[in-house]
Amino acid sequence: MRSCYPTPVYSHAGRGSFQDVYDPAEDSFLLIDALEKDAERLLHMSCTDVNPAAAQCTARTASCNRVSLQPVITDLVESLLPRLCGKVDVLLFNPPYVVTPSEEVGSRGIEAAWAGGERGREVTDRFLPLVAQLLSSEGLCYLITIAENNPEEIMGLLRQNGLEGESCLSTRAGNERLSVLRFHRNQQT
Repeated sequence: MRSCYPTPVYSHAGRGSFQDVYDPAEDSFLLIDALEKDAERLLHMSCTDVNPAAAQCTARTASCNRVSLQPVITDLVESLLPRLCGKVDVLLFNPPYVVTPSEEVGSRGIEAAWAGGERGREVTDRFLPLVAQLLSSEGLCYLITIAENNPEEIMGLLRQNGLEGESCLSTRAGNERLSVLRFHRNQQT
């Protein structure tokens, strides 16, 4: 029987000093649903964000929910390499996946939460080569995508790096078809 966890307290997000932080939405809650079954693996987590306000908001959310967490402000995992190589048991990535002009990618503000550039994949495509480097032998990676990101192609790219993937949860949110892709090392390689 699966445990159900309460929705985290996040009422401060998008308000006051965190007004430039993207409010949790359907993609965030879909990711939470996908993670519940692996909750025991999530006991010790680090997190990163390119947006300093989002990192501070994450720290406040963790505190409100009695979780110890110290976000690192960095682009993807840049400041954590190479010391995390092969040591990550659970890797969560809710990238900016909305199809936008390429000029909108690279902001450190709230736009960084959604501006995915061409095919909504510019940030995701920078991240994909890091997944196989970061995951431990038993590690799992969860990635949020929309149909325009071509999830099948993403799974194919990671398969070339020795990872197997599947869509473990999907939903429709407005005109978006959201999916959580889950990857693990191919044990036959």
